[in-house]
Amino acid sequence: MKLLSLNTALAQPLPIPGGQSVPSGIRKTAQPGPLRVEALGLAGDEQADLSVHGGLSKAVYAYPAEHYAFWQTVRAQAKVAAPDAPLAHGAMGENLTLSGLLENQVWIGDVLQFPNCALVVSEPRFPCFKFNAVMGFNQAVKLMGQSGWCGFYLAVKTPGTLQAGQSFELRPGPREMSIPELFRAKFRA
Repeated sequence: MKLLSLNTALAQPLPIPGGQSVPSGIRKTAQPGPLRVEALGLAGDEQADLSVHGGLSKAVYAYPAEHYAFWQTVRAQAKVAAPDAPLAHGAMGENLTLSGLLENQVWIGDVLQFPNCALVVSEPRFPCFKFNAVMGFNQAVKLMGQSGWCGFYLAVKTPGTLQAGQSFELRPGPREMSIPELFRAKFRA
């Protein structure tokens, strides 16, 4: 399992249908070098709506890189991107683009142990209208709900540093509720 990309953004206006815009930190971009991770997230990262993002239990958002090909395909089918237009890591709004760890392998309370910090799985991501806006089509939230490819939030167990390219281990927690189970139980498209 590997951390492919470490992504951050400051909150900025996000255009939404109807000619309006809302503040959002969803447009993450890859960052070079190590970044500090503290109780409330990564250095240089910002969330615009703290009622649904951020805080102690949702300090960091992780997303599997394995799902990127699906999103490229559906964006091309929706005619909002060319079929060969790649999505840059961070495009899903994630702080950590991971390889080798899918939602069906993750349970609430599991620990992602990195060389210099530890993060605890806290809950799945539940997408909102901002995900539709950043993906460029109105069915993105529905497709995330149908696929269950939601990624997951992490709380910071041990502060430290993260860097793209690092390997990590998954240390099992109590294994009472999986990410897919909780996502299906709570998601409303």
